[in-house]
Amino acid sequence: MSPEVFAFFDEATNTISYVVKDPAGVSCAVIDSVLDFDYASGRTDTRSADAIIAFIRQHDLKVEWLLESHVHADHLSAAPYIQDAVGGKIGIGDNIRVVQDTFGKVFNEGTEFQRDGSQFDRLFVDGDSLHIGQMRGDVMHTPGHTPACLTYVIGDAAFVGDTLFMPDFGTARCDFPGGSSETLYNSIQKILSLPDETRIFVGHDYKAPGRDDYAWETTVGAQKAANIHVGAGTSKDAFVSMRDSRDATLAMPRLIIPSLQINMRAGQMPEPDEKGDVFLKVPINKL
Repeated sequence: MSPEVFAFFDEATNTISYVVKDPAGVSCAVIDSVLDFDYASGRTDTRSADAIIAFIRQHDLKVEWLLESHVHADHLSAAPYIQDAVGGKIGIGDNIRVVQDTFGKVFNEGTEFQRDGSQFDRLFVDGDSLHIGQMRGDVMHTPGHTPACLTYVIGDAAFVGDTLFMPDFGTARCDFPGGSSETLYNSIQKILSLPDETRIFVGHDYKAPGRDDYAWETTVGAQKAANIHVGAGTSKDAFVSMRDSRDATLAMPRLIIPSLQINMRAGQMPEPDEKGDVFLKVPINKL
């Protein structure tokens, strides 16, 4: 089965969110939604999420899932906001517990912050399946960028999050806590073992040098042949050496501090104080 895929590009964070629809009905899933955030003012905005909600309502779609490919470090999730508006269950990888434990310590969250993934409606493990109407999706655990990264294989489409980018841009960084370039290489090989004609939808695009337009859809065959980091039979040793050297030169994502605190809570803000005000923490020399 070939799902209908509708992309929503957020240029502020270079994120692509997806509405994935059962072609035989009205059921759909939303993958990797965005809550807009202005770091300078500390203000949130819902225009990106509202565009998705408007699309869903315009086409009378039924949201069954709000899927996260991982705990994003570069944008805030709008999953609970969309859930309140149009429904759906929020799902992420079971290894969210590892991420919560790691960053619960980084942000000194204390015992009140639950590290068992209970903020999410469903925790997926490798080999799990889900349904969007009559359409089946299979879950692949593809860690390396983070411990909880998933690829959702829905019909002839694979939603890879940050694991792979477009062939001319390469692969995800692996220098966050719990990341591993060797693990990422192994995960990518799982994705590349899918049929060559499988459509791949990436989570971000940054316009590779020489390319004028943003892009987010490619195929397994194209990745195998031309991905600048892992294509054309690149060995694990060569990839690990390249990835680790490259990662050592990268700055932290602009929104990593707010993103991690909110996304490890399934898109919810930290508990407000007695006045109803919400605060985020900035750990010094921790990241």
